[in-house]
Amino acid sequence: IKMILLKPDWDETNIFRGGAVYAGSYNETEAYLYFCRAGLEFLKVSGRQPDIIHLHEWQTSAAAMLYWEVYNKAGLSNPRVILTIHNMDNTGECRAEEFRVTGVEGDLFNTVEKALDERTIGHNPERLSLLKGGVVYSNAVTTVSPTYAVETSTGQGGWLSGTLSMYSSKYHGILNGIDDVMWDPMRDLYLPCAFSAENLEGKRFLQKYLRSGLGLAMPEDGQRKPLVVCITRLVPQKGIHLIRHAIFRTQEQGGQFILLGSGHADADFRALAENEFKDHPDVKLMVTYSEALSHFLFAAADIVLVPSIFEPCGLTQMIGMRYGAVPVVRQTGGLADTVKDVDDDNISGDKQNGFVFAGADEGSLNGALDRAIK
Repeated sequence: IKMILLKPDWDETNIFRGGAVYAGSYNETEAYLYFCRAGLEFLKVSGRQPDIIHLHEWQTSAAAMLYWEVYNKAGLSNPRVILTIHNMDNTGECRAEEFRVTGVEGDLFNTVEKALDERTIGHNPERLSLLKGGVVYSNAVTTVSPTYAVETSTGQGGWLSGTLSMYSSKYHGILNGIDDVMWDPMRDLYLPCAFSAENLEGKRFLQKYLRSGLGLAMPEDGQRKPLVVCITRLVPQKGIHLIRHAIFRTQEQGGQFILLGSGHADADFRALAENEFKDHPDVKLMVTYSEALSHFLFAAADIVLVPSIFEPCGLTQMIGMRYGAVPVVRQTGGLADTVKDVDDDNISGDKQNGFVFAGADEGSLNGALDRAIK
């Protein structure tokens, strides 16, 4: 696939410059508005007429607004616009005057029918939502799983649910997938040995290798000690109270628990790692990010835990299954689409592939986790 990258003139501006992809030393709203205008301007000036302009998240939603109000009328007439929403945590709040960096007055979009953020009606100033504008102006809107599409258009999309419901005829959920070359236990370059569903010797070796490297106790002969692995961002969305509970519950049920993750809500896990579970024989809490270690953990895991409060799609459960681990998930979003409970008689046997719980409380988690460990 041929790719063309747009680079700012860093002699004139500092947008998109710095040591972080997000939360850099520049105004992100300004940067993405410039990017949207620049991308459309490039298509116009170069004479390109693509069939599809595919946008993602609030960061590029302004391109849909600019396309139909400016560029379609200026000769860029062939493309149709698709917006994919991966997560609705941030809807791209923007003041009308900020939108001027595109060369277009934001007041053009400052109505409920277009991009006005209804939460700000009566405020001074009222504000736009770029994501809402993207939904209104795009020809089609997709999100990353069928269940998340239903959830977000029927009340679980926050204040945007009304807009998504209004445009439900063009709003569709298409299930995400994983890179099955990058995540392949037969060809994984991070692993010292390979394994497959037909030959699990490599997985058993990796479990011993991992336990030894992390200082976890080796099971005695004939002893079952399932490895429960949780690889996640430590933020409220991911069900951190359930992750914390699962650490203790796994021990009680005779398993071992490994956590790999970080995020703005990781303080409690850091404290547990440095105190109660320091050098623990059955628990290892690693509050950090490591691509290499995540491959090892997926490969060694017996059980992968994904207890999200909401989850647009989720890839962790799919990667876990790819490496022969059984998923334990909360029934929400893409988790509900990809994991079907082994004890659900309403699901055909060939689709039963994990353990599912519906509630957001510790008791509901116990029901699924206990069954998986046993």
